Amino acid sequence: MFADKYLHKNQHKPLIAELPEPVPGIIVVIPCLREPELLKTLSSLNNCELPQCRVEVILLINQSEVADEETARLNAQTKAEADKWIEANKKSGIQFYALGPIQLKKKWAGAGLARKKGMDEAISRFNCHDCKDGILVSLDADTLVVKNYFREIEKHFRNHPKQVGATLAFEHQKQDLEQRHYEGIELYELYLGYYKQALQYSGYPYSLFTIGSAFAVTAEAYVKRGGMNRRQAGEDFYFLQNLVQIGQVGEITSTKVYPSARLSNRVPFGTGPILQKWMNGEEDLTLTYNFGAFKNLQQFFAQTDCLFKISESGYKAFLSTLNKPVSEFLELDNFWIELQDLIKNCSRPETFQLRFFQKFNAFKILKFLNFAHEKYYKKADLRDQIKILNAELKD
Repeated sequence: MFADKYLHKNQHKPLIAELPEPVPGIIVVIPCLREPELLKTLSSLNNCELPQCRVEVILLINQSEVADEETARLNAQTKAEADKWIEANKKSGIQFYALGPIQLKKKWAGAGLARKKGMDEAISRFNCHDCKDGILVSLDADTLVVKNYFREIEKHFRNHPKQVGATLAFEHQKQDLEQRHYEGIELYELYLGYYKQALQYSGYPYSLFTIGSAFAVTAEAYVKRGGMNRRQAGEDFYFLQNLVQIGQVGEITSTKVYPSARLSNRVPFGTGPILQKWMNGEEDLTLTYNFGAFKNLQQFFAQTDCLFKISESGYKAFLSTLNKPVSEFLELDNFWIELQDLIKNCSRPETFQLRFFQKFNAFKILKFLNFAHEKYYKKADLRDQIKILNAELKD
């Protein structure tokens, strides 16, 4: 079976006793910790038009092995409510499973490990039928979906069989928010769109949204990529930015998910903490990365073909032709060492160009942006930068 080695390496033991019969084509995984609105998410999924394939939804209720009594009580209550809801809402073509509460080791307890455990369970179920083209969907327990959710996911992967994954269109829930909270999530969504478009403008080929509740991946690609990471936050960003290195990740815009815009301090970074800081006056969401830094990257990325088989002296001469923020960053980052590895292992220019962005990836771009704004730029008004970007895109 396609995932035998992966499941053995990760020491995965099945959490669902009953075998998947018949084979599911889509499995949705939802990690859950202290989620009072969970039944709304389950109902949202149950109200969807069903696709041609069978659907399973795996709800993984989880908590740290050192969780406090209140968390344990709320999770036990969630499990009881979910079991009752599942029993009362049985429907042909879709099956819900509420697992847990699962105890997570204190060192790793968090969103990444919880998502990984649920996704590995889904992989084990696809593996029973050697279903490597099964679609593994990531969702959150506070997120609602549009009625055509399943059908559009199924259609996308049927129409794009070579894609390893896809992101889904999203819009945060904004009803009943107080004014400042509403302004915060509006600004945050504008920032996400600006950052994605600015990355694309720079010439980076893997510009995409990285939202944990809004992506899907084929079972084979999930295994090939090495599965979900155990990061306590940002696991979605790291997973998707590594996924693009093994194949094309598309965009599904014909359906939409609606994540919550709730405030939260449960994770170190992400939507909830950013909004909480905005509400506390600790974060100014009206400011963003200066578009000038992306223009600096664009000048550099447009010339990367010059670096194929370049000598060290040629590289130093090349640096002198670049704008100061990029040239200084490359020197401080010791990028020549990574470039040497590329030059040594790429015999063709096409291979070099493809692998270049495995070295100068989204993580390094973020590192560059932070460096450039420490020394060369100040963060600028978000809406002004969007206007500048749009004007550039029109030219």
